[in-house]
Amino acid sequence: MEFRHEWKHEISPGDLPALRSRLRAMTRPDAHGENGVYYIRSLYFDTPEDRALREKIDGVNRREKFRLRRYGGGDLIRLEKKSKYGGLCAKEQVPVTEEEVRALLAGDTDWMRSSGRDLVWELYQKMTAQRLRPKVIVEYTREAYVYAPGNVRVTLDAGIRTGLGGTDFLDPDCVTVPASDAVVLEVKWDAFLPDCIRAAVQLEGRRTAAFSKYAVCRRYG
Repeated sequence: MEFRHEWKHEISPGDLPALRSRLRAMTRPDAHGENGVYYIRSLYFDTPEDRALREKIDGVNRREKFRLRRYGGGDLIRLEKKSKYGGLCAKEQVPVTEEEVRALLAGDTDWMRSSGRDLVWELYQKMTAQRLRPKVIVEYTREAYVYAPGNVRVTLDAGIRTGLGGTDFLDPDCVTVPASDAVVLEVKWDAFLPDCIRAAVQLEGRRTAAFSKYAVCRRYG
């Protein structure tokens, strides 16, 4: 598992035109979606005691979250584990099928023991030992840019919505409601952040700050 650096800024919709102009002048749109824009839906897991939520709110230095994620409403679904250590982050992921997700949501976890995928096995163990369970749907639109030096990825996430108490991740018509009007700017890179990108993402009056789409969506339950 390789850790990367991560910055997060909460910005306003009014910041977007200038930021887009700078990024488009020096980066290229991510290959996913249309001109780097695509839709994301995630289903996050947590314990009955809300361990993942509490660790985020309390600023625990080392923490992790499990989620199912679908990009662009397509067929590809991934099980992901996001790990944080200080200002560093890492993501592990494996594909899962709709049939496997349906079984999991129905409470059938037997398939996880023989899946042959380490991350699925780890989630199974934590569902057994820590009682991790699907908790909330989080969805939003992502605009992504990449820059090869430093392996930089800049994303702009907007239109954050929550599924309230619903966890029917596969239902395209499941009810979601707006959770925040914030736009979240995220910058990730490997060993170094090029000065041109550092300058491009600087916005007057904006500072790096903790922002969790999961925590925002959990305000509703």
